Order: sequence, then structure tokens, then C-alpha cells
Amino acid sequence: MTYLIGVDIGTSATKTVLFDENMQVRAEASASYPLSQPQNGWAEQQPTDWAQAALTTIRDCVTLARVPKEEIRGIGLSGQMHGLVMLDAAGEVIRPAIIWCDQRTGAECEEITARVGQKRLISITANPALTGFTASKILWVRKHEPENYARCRHILLPKDYVRYCLTGEFATEVSDASGMQLLDVPHRCWSAEMLKLLAIDPALLAKVYESPEITGQITPQVAAATGLSTHTVVVGGAGDNAAAAVGTGIVEPGKAFTTIGTSGVVYAHTAQPHIDPQGRVHTFCCAVPGCWHVMGVTQAAGLSLRWFRDTCARDLLAEAEQQQTGVYNLINEAAQGVPRGSNRLLYLPYLMGERTPHLDPDCRGVFFGLSAMHTQADMLRAVMEGVGYSLTDCLEILQGMGLSIQSMMACGGGSKSPVWRQILADMYGLPLQTLGGQEGPALGAAILAGVGTGLFPDVPSACREFIRPQATCTPEQAAHEYYLRGHRLYQKLYAQLQTCYQDLAQL
Repeated sequence: MTYLIGVDIGTSATKTVLFDENMQVRAEASASYPLSQPQNGWAEQQPTDWAQAALTTIRDCVTLARVPKEEIRGIGLSGQMHGLVMLDAAGEVIRPAIIWCDQRTGAECEEITARVGQKRLISITANPALTGFTASKILWVRKHEPENYARCRHILLPKDYVRYCLTGEFATEVSDASGMQLLDVPHRCWSAEMLKLLAIDPALLAKVYESPEITGQITPQVAAATGLSTHTVVVGGAGDNAAAAVGTGIVEPGKAFTTIGTSGVVYAHTAQPHIDPQGRVHTFCCAVPGCWHVMGVTQAAGLSLRWFRDTCARDLLAEAEQQQTGVYNLINEAAQGVPRGSNRLLYLPYLMGERTPHLDPDCRGVFFGLSAMHTQADMLRAVMEGVGYSLTDCLEILQGMGLSIQSMMACGGGSKSPVWRQILADMYGLPLQTLGGQEGPALGAAILAGVGTGLFPDVPSACREFIRPQATCTPEQAAHEYYLRGHRLYQKLYAQLQTCYQDLAQL
């Protein structure tokens, strides 16, 4: 028997799963760590926390599975994207990592756009300059912490720092590197033009691999600490969304997935590098060699429902505790009893500004149409529908770019809600499929390890063999037609409020 390991380095925790050659789970473990916010809008983590969590969870999985270490062939890595890890000449961490949700780099984004030009920037990197991306973080450190920048000899992404700790190799891969804003995304290599214009030394960057390629082997020290063999290899792996796409089988044209987590994502696979010249959606290299993905992002998807739960539905929290059930079971029951359209109540889910399609940090959440007749249940369903409309915005942009989408997979915490799944199916006019397991990125990373070690011939064939939908929500035609009309009104509301949002920000 052959075994594979997927390690997913998230923002709150690292999850490691050991699979057998049939991609059945044999052991899993997780370890959490803190996030630091030293100033308003800042977000940092200690890279050594990720490395320790990876070592601990790998060791726990190997111990639990009780399989011969020589039979664990490969490890795939997935993880949070965009974070900046800086190492000195000895390979030691210089400063805490500035992670994806840090917002300190607005001025640096303006500098990048001025140096490169908006049109040229999007044509090379497939994205506008954003505070979340790595390039602006590099410029921030150079400007505000010159002594740290002067010491820097290696720049790595979060999962690639873990790779360095496992193998001693400085390496990255195309999907994660796409989010640094230094990669020539259409050509899948570092952009000499971007590096020159931003005055960043190419020697600071790691070698770029395709996601299933082998990047190194476990060191003797790590083998002793984890119970692995030094013959176990580590493949490139993928950024979290690209790994989740492999883990849900979204690796061929015509396939897409929707994630409802804290944020929401609509992600579509493509064999060609489709780029939105307006920069409303992200185009990145994906984990399938020679292919790309395009995704739109809703900033406050599951966050909207959690916010409403915690501020306007605390009675449901108490009732759930009394009934010894999950609060979301009660939320689903309440929303299920409300007719589509929430009795003419609409919700704009802009609690954290918005990414797709507006690129507007100033817009904010709205309930529109509130009446004395409306109940808590109406508002709960309106929140679900408002998030659905925002995700439909994302889907419409992808379709407008020429991506033909025939099937949609649902994943993330929100996908567990049968009400929310049906709302999305009705809005999209597409069948919405779900999987039985919740391994997601860890499964995708392990499949990439299986391809890299020769256990599977390629990523698509492995996904066709091991990933099968467990349930499908079929759209209802009458509901779809209603939501088409509702979506037009939803879109009109932002257009009417756009200047008001700007005024609010200055108030």
C-alpha cells in the first residue's frame, strides 16, 4: 500500500490528513496558532508557528495511521496565499509574516500602479494592485523597515516557508506565486519587467515549479521528528483555492465551484488565461499544468450570516443551547419557512467593502425594503439571498469573459445549509453539487503528491477516479426567473448608492 499526506496551512490552523492510495482518510490532525494585529488594519503571524504545527500534525498522523514510513511516498502542501515571509542569509525569520488580510499597503499599491501602469500591470500579473498581494508588502517593508529589508536574502509564501523547513529547499509553485503580483501569469514565470520596475532583486525569489512537480525530500532532522522517511518527497502543492479546486474535482473546462466561508468565492477552471481588463476578478495559474483559474470574491459571505446571528439573533443561540442543537439548524429552519424574495426584503452584503465586482472599500451593508411586517426569519433569508446575489455577480462576470460553466460544486461551511444551496442553484440556474467529505485543500494537495510521485498519471484523471458528488440541488425554473428580476434590482441599488457610500466615508 502507498500513502500520501496533504498539509493545509490555514490562517487559524494547520490541518494534515494522511490518505491511502485510494484517497481514503487513514488519519488526520490539526493544530491552531494565533494571529497578531499590532495596529488597526494590520495582520501578522509567526512563520515558526506554521512550521511547528506542520511537524506536529504530520507526526500525529504518522503515529495514528501506524503505517510503514517507507510507504508514505509524498507530501503536498496547501495554504493561505499572499503572505510575506522574509529570511536572512542563515534562513532565519527576520520579522513576523505580513499575511493576506493585512491592509496597511494602500500607498504601496498606488506606487505599483504608478510605476507599472494599470493596463500593463493587469496584462502581466492578471490583477490590479491590491493590499492583500505580496508585492505591496515587500515595498512597505523596504520603505518602513529598511534594516529588515537590507538583511533579507529569501522571500517566501507561507506554505513555501513550511516547505523550506521540511526539505531545506527554496521553492514555490505557479498557483501561489500568481498571488504575489510578481509572476507573469500568462507565461507562468517570474516577470523580469515587474521586478525591474519595482526594483526587487530576482535572487530573493524562490524557483517556480508546477504544482505536481517534486521540489525536494524530507531532511533527516524532519524525518526523525515526524517518523517519516527521508525518501518521502514534497511536491509543489497549491494555494488554498487552487488546492480546494483539485479536492473538489474542478480541474477541467466547464467546471466551477462556489465557496461560502467567511468570504465567498466563485472559481472556474479554464485552459486559457482569461483576464478581465477591469480587474474585477482574479486570474491565477491553477494546479493543473498549463491551465488557469478565474475567480470572483465576495468579502462578507458567511461573515454576513455570522454577524446577523451574533447581533440580531442571539435568542437563537440561547434556544440552540437549550435544545442541544446547532444554531445553524435553527437558522435554516427559520429561513426555509420564508418565501423566496424574503417578502420583498433585500440585503447588500458589503460589511467589509467589496471586491467583486465593485472594487469598493467604502461600500457598506444595507437592508432595503424593511417594513413593520418583517420578522427575524425574513431578515435571515434576506442575508442568504443577498450573499447569493453577490456570488451571482461573480458568476456573471466569469460568463461574460467567455467561460462556459456547465456544472457547479458547493463547498465551505455555508454549503452545509440546504436552504442556501437551493437559493444558489435557483439564482445560478445551474445544478449545485456537494461532496460527502470535507478534506478540501488537504485532499487536493495529496492528489498533487500522488501525481508527482507517479501514483496517478495526471490531475484530471485522478480527480475523475476519486471525487464524486454526493448530492445535487436542481434549480427550479420559476425561482430562477424570480431571482433574475431580483438580481437586477440588487445591482441597481449599488449603482444608486455608490456616491452615498463615498459621502458616508467622509462624514
